[in-house]
Formats: sequence, structure tokens, C-alpha cells
Amino acid sequence: MDACRGKKIVVGICGGIAAYKAAYIVSKLAQSGADVQVIMTRAACRFVTPLTLESLSHRRVFTDLFRDDPLAHVELAHTADLFVLMPATYNIIGKLAHGIADDFLTTTLAATRAPVLVVPAMESQMYTNPLLQENRKRLSELGYRFLEPETGRLASGRQGIGRFPSEEKILQAIEEILTERSLLRGRRVLVTAGPTREMLDPMRCITNKSSGKMGYALAEQARDLGAERVCLISGPTQLEPPAGVECVRVESAQEMRDAVLERFAEFDLILMAAAVADWRPKRAFAQKLKKSSARELTIVLEKTPDILAELGRRKKKDQILVGFAAETEKLLEHARQKLKEKNLDLVVANDITAPGAGPEVETNIVTLLYRDGRSETLPCMTKRQLAREILHRIASLKT
Repeated sequence: MDACRGKKIVVGICGGIAAYKAAYIVSKLAQSGADVQVIMTRAACRFVTPLTLESLSHRRVFTDLFRDDPLAHVELAHTADLFVLMPATYNIIGKLAHGIADDFLTTTLAATRAPVLVVPAMESQMYTNPLLQENRKRLSELGYRFLEPETGRLASGRQGIGRFPSEEKILQAIEEILTERSLLRGRRVLVTAGPTREMLDPMRCITNKSSGKMGYALAEQARDLGAERVCLISGPTQLEPPAGVECVRVESAQEMRDAVLERFAEFDLILMAAAVADWRPKRAFAQKLKKSSARELTIVLEKTPDILAELGRRKKKDQILVGFAAETEKLLEHARQKLKEKNLDLVVANDITAPGAGPEVETNIVTLLYRDGRSETLPCMTKRQLAREILHRIASLKT
């Protein structure tokens, strides 16, 4: 439990019979050197007393949003390294999935950006209820971590899935998350995201369908994995930058090139996820073009700067450069060519015509191609999940 030492872990205990088992986890976390703060729902207090948890955590237990310190939930939300919900009931999972914050625990969770480990425990019929499973899916896509309940004897005396996991499994999951949070410790990460716009006139432009979701997810996950600094250089998107991430807004390929080259030397991990336009109008008109009687309009295009190739030429030995290849045909052939020609350490290749993939959906399917010739295809997953998987693999690359 070395990863727990000195970490602030908030334990949310909900109203299920397994609440008494959470006391053991709290005790073990406190013994490992973690700073443990317990929050109990009103129903939880019917199963185990706050005094028990206060004795084990050596801290006051919060139970009432208005009676206890009115601003404590804000402080906890900002300072926590990890939230653990155990047992996570049908009720709390439904509240979280629908943004309901009506007590101390849910209000604190609404404000935090720390990882949340959800440990469900309930009767089988409740756990397998389609509504519960839909809520679980929704929360998983938002980055909440779930620890699968065990199958065995339940509180009702019946056998089935929904049993509170063993203490060893819970402690291991906590250790893994906290270890992961330091995966990129000391690393400085630069991410590009979104499309570019190449203006034809003050109103019209050449652009593409990139949403920026992949790049924004990479920046968010780099922050959560403990990167020392994360800079996101973004083309025009409708997305809000992740909290705690430096964001630089650009519009054209030239602006993105200038912004990247200005900062390139400051970073040791560069992820070029932006869909930069390959062509731009040779002439941009000062006034909006009007529709005339002519049946055709000829626009002369010229190449935009090849930012990735330029970075490949400038890359130093202590820098890792990652490119992205969105293709419609000959995926691996084109990706390998990009890997070699642009002096990359890794290419993330995806077929944008494949079901579950592409720029405008929430999921993606990619193949990772490494400099040493290895390749690995990852299954369909959300872009947030994919970003975490990609960064895990990049963290192990040698410069």
C-alpha cells in the first residue's frame, strides 16, 4: 500500500448492509499512511455509526451538508486524490448518472475532478436492472471506475451477483489507481486537437469533420495521470478545455504550426492528434464572395505546412513524438509510411469508415504502430478510455 501514503482519500459510504465491511477498508487505508476522510449518507448511518468510522479514520465524519462545515465539500473536492464509494447503492449510482447533488456526498462528488472508484453491492435483481446497467455505462464513459461485484451469498440469503468484493480486491484497485496517477509524473505533455480552418473569404472556409474529442481526452488523461504540465493547442471546437490544462486557441494550419513550434522544445511528449488541413486557398478574398451568373468557381489551392514532418526533423533524443493517421483505405500501409517518413515513435491509426470509429462519434477503434515494428489493435472503446490506454503505452516507450 505504498501508493496510499500521504494521499487524501475520501471514502463515501452509502446505505447498504455492506457498509460495515467498509470500516475494514477505512482502517487499512489509515494504517497505510493515507489521509482518510469519510462521508456517510443518512442511510449509511442506519447500518454503522459515524463514531465507528471516526475512530478508524481519526477524523471527523461528515454526514450533513448544512449542519457540518458548509464549505468542507468544496475543499474536499479540490484536495482529494481519490474518491471511493462503497458500498455504491442503486440509488447513488442513479444520482451520479443524472447529476443529482442533494446531500454532502453527492455535492462533493459533483465538484471534484479526482478519480472515483465505484464499488457496487446490492441484490442481483437490482444490479442486473437495465436502468442500473445503463447508468453504469454512462458513468464509465465519463471516467468513473467500477469494481465488479462478486457472485455469492447475498444479504437476502439468495445466491447471485451483487456481493461486496473482497477487501483485498478493493485495496488492490485503490493502489492501482493511485499508482496510475503518477504514471506521467515529471513529464511535460503537448497535445494538438481539432480541425483547422483555411479561410476563402471572411465567411467561408475549408475545414474537416474533426470534433477534437480525441485530443481533448488525451489532454485530460495526461493531467489525470500526473503530468507535470499539459498544453493543449486546439483548432476551432465546441469543447471546453479540461480544467488545469493550458489551452492555446488557433484557427489555421499556419497558426497551429507557429503555436506548436514556439513551445515544442519545452515538452518531452508530443501528441499530434489535430486534423490539420493539407490544403488552403492560395488567395483569401477580403470580402464575401457573391453568387454570380457563372456556373463554376475555380479555387486554386496550395499546400499547408507539414507540421508533423517538421517536428520529426527537429525532434531531440529525449522527446517522444506521436502522430495520428485517420484513413479510409490501406490503413496500415499508409500509417507505416507516415511513421517512417515523419520520424515518429508511434502512430495511432484508425479507419474512419469503420463502425464505432470516426471523428464525430464518442468511440474509436485504433491500431498502434511502433517504431520497432510492433503493432497492436485496441478494441472499440470511448475516446476517454482510449486516451488512457494510449498514454499507458506511451509511458513505457524509451526515448
